[in-house]
Amino acid sequence: MSWEETLDYYGVLIEEEGKKFLTEAKKAAKAYHPFIEKVYSNIEEFVLRKGKKLASCSTLLAYEGYAGKIDNRILKACVSIELYRHCILVHDDLVDEDAQRRGGKTFHRLVAENYDDRLGCGTGVFVGDLMYALTLQAMLNSGFSQEKLNGVTLLLLEGYRNVNESQMLDLLFEFKEPGVDEWDVMASKRAASLFEITILVGGILGNAPERDLQILREAGMHMGYSFDIQDDIIDTFASLEQYGRPPGGDIALGKKPLHIIYTFKLASRDALNTLKNLASKERISPDDLESIRVIVRESGALEAAKEEAKEHAEKAKTLFAKTGLSDETKKFFTSMITYIEESLDWYK
Repeated sequence: MSWEETLDYYGVLIEEEGKKFLTEAKKAAKAYHPFIEKVYSNIEEFVLRKGKKLASCSTLLAYEGYAGKIDNRILKACVSIELYRHCILVHDDLVDEDAQRRGGKTFHRLVAENYDDRLGCGTGVFVGDLMYALTLQAMLNSGFSQEKLNGVTLLLLEGYRNVNESQMLDLLFEFKEPGVDEWDVMASKRAASLFEITILVGGILGNAPERDLQILREAGMHMGYSFDIQDDIIDTFASLEQYGRPPGGDIALGKKPLHIIYTFKLASRDALNTLKNLASKERISPDDLESIRVIVRESGALEAAKEEAKEHAEKAKTLFAKTGLSDETKKFFTSMITYIEESLDWYK
């Protein structure tokens, strides 16, 4: 199977296990209050939307790469990872005031459609926290030994702390011009941390040797950096058809993706003044966005960001090759990372 077919196949298995878990949560909520039952129904719809499930599949593939099999315990652990990923997204969408996520409404919008923004936003705050509690519940009830669960729980705590720190820095950067080093600090706690943690969870549960765990941590970090840079480039340079939602949302919010930070460093003074004027508008039109794209391209910033993403991707592939993962699992990670690298050249 190709890496995409692998994600689709394992994604279905994780979805099926996730539906079982959330059905039980809905049943318990039904006896409590109809609004809470509806909240859990919204959680189920939000978490189980069609998507690649990169985080949980990375956990599953890392586990299989050492354990040599897929069992019910790891599927339950992957439900925990899906909940973990989505509790982060609920808060992320709320802070960024996003309306859509993977072809559907963001969580706070799902709630607000039958009430108002206050209830939608407030519920979103509490549901993000609630889903983190569900993350720990699903993991602790997965059936692995207490020793392994202790290590994995500490990892999830580490990751959740890191991602919340990164979100605060991401917000701060809307009010300042960070340097490349400062962006690296923020990104190390964002997607880099997500892949680092989720791959490590699979390694720990699959009995990876201690030496491999350190390699997996570094490989996941570099993979996450590459993915993060690519994701930011897509937000600026993809078309509406490619992206599934209007591009340029990050710039409209004043965010500072790596290619914008490189623009600060490489563009002429006149180009920078134009960029800042366009980005400060209350509404960035398609023509404004295209002008911003031209400035980023012509300054060399887009290529500089692409090169950094590719450097991280190559480091990740080299590190995965050094592990004791099965050949099939190494092929999966290498193919997926190569796709990330190659996709960077779609955006010019």
